[in-house]
Amino acid sequence: MQSMELQNTVKEALNALYHYPDDAVRMQADRWLQDFQRTIDAWQVADNLLHDATSNPETLIFCSQTLRSKVQRDFEELPSEAFRQLRDSLNNLLKKFHKGPAIVRTQISIAVAALAVHVPAEDWGDGGIVNWLRDGMNAHPEYIPGFLELLTVLPEEAFNYKIAARPERRRQFEKELTSQMEIALNILTACLSISELKEQVLEAFASWLRLKHGIPGSVLATHPLVLTALSSLNCDILSEASVNVVSELIHYTASGSSGGVSVQMPLIQVIVPQVMSLQAQLRDSSKDDEDVKAIARLFADMGDSYVELIATGSNEAMMIVNALLEVASLPEFDIASMTFNFWHNLQVILTKRNFDISFGDEASIEAERNRRLQVFRQSYESLVSLVSSRVQYPDDYQNLSYEDLKEFKQTRYAVADVLTDAASVLGGDTTLQILYMKLVEAVSSCRNEQSEWRPAEAALFCIRAISNYVSVVEANVMPQVMDLLSKLPHQPQLLQTVCLIVGAYSKWLDAAPSGFSKLPLVIDILMSGMRTSEDSAAAAALAFRHICDDCRKKLCAYCKQLFHIYYTAVNGEGSFKGSAEDSLHLVEALSMVITELPPEPAKDALEELCSSVVTPLQEVINQGPEVLEKKHARELTVYIDRFAYIFRYVNHPGAVADAVHRLWPIFKAIFDLRAWDMRTMESLCRACKYAVRTSGRFMGITIGAMLEEIQGLYQQHHQPCFLYLSSEVIKIFGSDPSCASYLKNMIEALFKHTTCLLTSIKKTRHWR
Repeated sequence: MQSMELQNTVKEALNALYHYPDDAVRMQADRWLQDFQRTIDAWQVADNLLHDATSNPETLIFCSQTLRSKVQRDFEELPSEAFRQLRDSLNNLLKKFHKGPAIVRTQISIAVAALAVHVPAEDWGDGGIVNWLRDGMNAHPEYIPGFLELLTVLPEEAFNYKIAARPERRRQFEKELTSQMEIALNILTACLSISELKEQVLEAFASWLRLKHGIPGSVLATHPLVLTALSSLNCDILSEASVNVVSELIHYTASGSSGGVSVQMPLIQVIVPQVMSLQAQLRDSSKDDEDVKAIARLFADMGDSYVELIATGSNEAMMIVNALLEVASLPEFDIASMTFNFWHNLQVILTKRNFDISFGDEASIEAERNRRLQVFRQSYESLVSLVSSRVQYPDDYQNLSYEDLKEFKQTRYAVADVLTDAASVLGGDTTLQILYMKLVEAVSSCRNEQSEWRPAEAALFCIRAISNYVSVVEANVMPQVMDLLSKLPHQPQLLQTVCLIVGAYSKWLDAAPSGFSKLPLVIDILMSGMRTSEDSAAAAALAFRHICDDCRKKLCAYCKQLFHIYYTAVNGEGSFKGSAEDSLHLVEALSMVITELPPEPAKDALEELCSSVVTPLQEVINQGPEVLEKKHARELTVYIDRFAYIFRYVNHPGAVADAVHRLWPIFKAIFDLRAWDMRTMESLCRACKYAVRTSGRFMGITIGAMLEEIQGLYQQHHQPCFLYLSSEVIKIFGSDPSCASYLKNMIEALFKHTTCLLTSIKKTRHWR
């Protein structure tokens, strides 16, 4: 097809894409245009249409994007001698569109920059593309806006990996740009005299600063571009560009390639006062959110970049800290959270063990560490108060979309991280005291399910977040917190958090002087949680497991009560709102307590625990083979999985072995009639695996029956879990000489049958 015909086809396709009413036609046009962009003809057609004075805006945009992507990705399609012709054409286009459309000019600029990435500096003439650009601006000052855009995108394209350039050429291009940094800044300085171009000049300056080239701080501190950016921070028209420059300057002063903070101190001493002068604008109600966000960003950048200087606790440093606290207090979370990284990094410096060795001996280092911690205590106390209210459920929480709910949860996780940072500096007990005051205030307005429960839930969420930092013997606040829990209404979200906080402080319940006395109170709360909602039931089951894990020795005397809780929750008449997975936490909880019992009581308790699981399975088996075969796998695995947890967490090998021996007829019946069912077999093999791991050689005769069963079934049903269970047995019994002959025969039989199965690639993939 001739070039002119192709050009017409492109125009027709674009017209159909943008203006045809039929969706199918538009989709067909879109596909054709995408395919066209990948052809070698696209070079000439796009170039011709861009030079064509009759091309409409849609055609110009499409062709400029096409040419840009061709230069980026397909430059090697062209012969080497085509470079000059392409460069000159792009240069002419840059001049043609110097007044717009802006999107077209940008695409052409990126195309020229991408060309510079591909082609060595010497091909552009003496001094590379920056000199070439300077000569063009001097020869044609009327086209300066277009050339300025090219100057802006040049450093950006150095890091654009859409450009299909070889790594060594990309590195060389970056070196070429850094070597031409002074020329670029001189061009930008000269353009400052054109007032209408100041914003564009500042954006270009910010772009070049991202190269992190080592210009001395003393030079930049008095550079006209820097002074213009700083002086323009209060200028509404230029503020966004100025903020971008100052932000890059802050990052530049802290980068290793610039020499770091110590080398760049002259520049820092110019930047910091100018940024600090903006603090009052954070409270200016006439400023819109974007302006406040831009200013807050500068303070956050200073905090992140100069955190080691700030950590010294000097008067100047504390001024920055107070400004960052003010940012953290702003109502918009996306602005306030800009400071969170600073609070974390500051905490790391204040609490790290390997403190700066310049302070001398160990005593001096410790004294300096304590001094700094004391300096920042009030700041972190204020931070705790500021962020704790941000985790409160919104008024319309029930109507939140999935994405909004996800964002709310992420906000909570971020605040929880800040609270743990504060607890690292203040200590968990001090942080707890601050949050407890919030809780008391919230509880006073939380009397029933219809009242305002959200502040109390927020305070409890925060108290839970710092649980790992609170002393397990804390005696002042935690007893009062536990007492308050029982007075709260059983609103589902609130009750869920109450249950989670009980689980989070299970170690305190075990270790604190008054902790264990609170156990009946918290057990009642957990029982309520199990009956209220799915979420609260899941939280309650998890908390119950934590309590039984950490308080297991003390709970041995209360096995009867624990079994009552288990029966009520799991075997009650539909009262337990949790899932089958949640019920496993309760099984695990009892199993860990049983582990602490002496052998005989443990054996009895284990038998009782197993009997509650055996009964429903035995009922199914008693109904006959046809019923067992037709049962849905889930109706069986919900009970078999409980056996797996019992065998895994009851650490009484002899008792578990006896239990498995008694249960073997039930297991065998399921093996015999459900061997075709992968889900049931995986569940049953998992239970047997944990039985073997816990009981070891106590399994006696049962292990032989188990292996004989799965060896025979494997010949028929080829379930991979049979091999896995066999491998577990080999791990445990493989070193026993008395088992060598038996295991050898089993391995040979299983291996021989497996190799027969793997006779084709298709089957090999199935087994992988």
